Amino acid sequence: MGGDKGATLADVAERAGVSPSTVSRTMRGLSTVSPATRERVERAARELSFSISRSASSLVTGRTGRVAVLVPNLESWFLGAALAGMAPALAAEGLDMLVYSVTTPEERARFFDRLPARRNADALLVVSFALSPEERERLDDLGMPLVFVSQHEQDRPSVYVDDAEAALRGTRHLLNLGHRRIAYLEPADASGFAWSSRARLDGYRTALAEAGIEPDERLVRQVAEWRGPSLDAAVGRLLSLEEPPTAVFAETDDIAFRLLTVLRGANVAVPGRMSVLGFDDHAMASAWDLSTLSQPVRRLGREAVEVVRSVICDPEAGHGPHVVLPVELVPRGSTGPAPESRS
Repeated sequence: MGGDKGATLADVAERAGVSPSTVSRTMRGLSTVSPATRERVERAARELSFSISRSASSLVTGRTGRVAVLVPNLESWFLGAALAGMAPALAAEGLDMLVYSVTTPEERARFFDRLPARRNADALLVVSFALSPEERERLDDLGMPLVFVSQHEQDRPSVYVDDAEAALRGTRHLLNLGHRRIAYLEPADASGFAWSSRARLDGYRTALAEAGIEPDERLVRQVAEWRGPSLDAAVGRLLSLEEPPTAVFAETDDIAFRLLTVLRGANVAVPGRMSVLGFDDHAMASAWDLSTLSQPVRRLGREAVEVVRSVICDPEAGHGPHVVLPVELVPRGSTGPAPESRS
């Protein structure tokens, strides 16, 4: 593990006047090394023509220098944004990112049977992944730190938003605009996502109860999030009710985009006839002029890296912390006063 002249990590440590582990951290680019120490180690390494390999670093620290990330797919904007927040943060810590996209039942069975992350990483980030109880137990068998992202696990470090509180505030926004008939569209098939759908729906229902509005389950519809005709049919059923809704709360911006397309195709004015509220603040939400609840997706990724770094350095922190990030209402042109409230 030396350079051209056969220098070892111990040789560099001796010349720089530091420990071998400090040399390893410096050569891997970790931010925990002070600038002065880093300069001393790098100068010693240059003088000895030394460079450290990943395998050598692993021998010194017992770590691979990699963090595995488990996601239900690589198609959604949300997951792409979360990974985009993680990648530079991991790089700044000198850690590589190893992504496992586990989508089909066959892939799930294979992953949880083999648990490939066991040998390949120092920790596992589980991102919006709907786990069965058996799969959850299998992850505990990895014997490595687990950090959950965009989902709350009571007994493991988690970085997430309060979905129920956010949906409560979003529904209140529509109520404050005078809407009393508010529909709710939720994904029929989350394709492996742990969306906390129940929490968002609970927040919607709580807001209606606060306003003294009797729930009408005909206003709650499940639709395909990205593909399929079910949203068209759901909108048709809503519009054909004796008292159709004047607003729709879509559980994700992806649903809201499709909803806006269907409404415009049916010549339903937005927001004149129907207000639309989404959830996420997708990169295209501004272009669609979509009112939405903005969760800081890239920040979720960055905060998750900070948590995973801490639990790698201190395995005793494996049962915490819990980081709850804020959600902000972003009102745009897709929401307005209820038709009967307009002057």
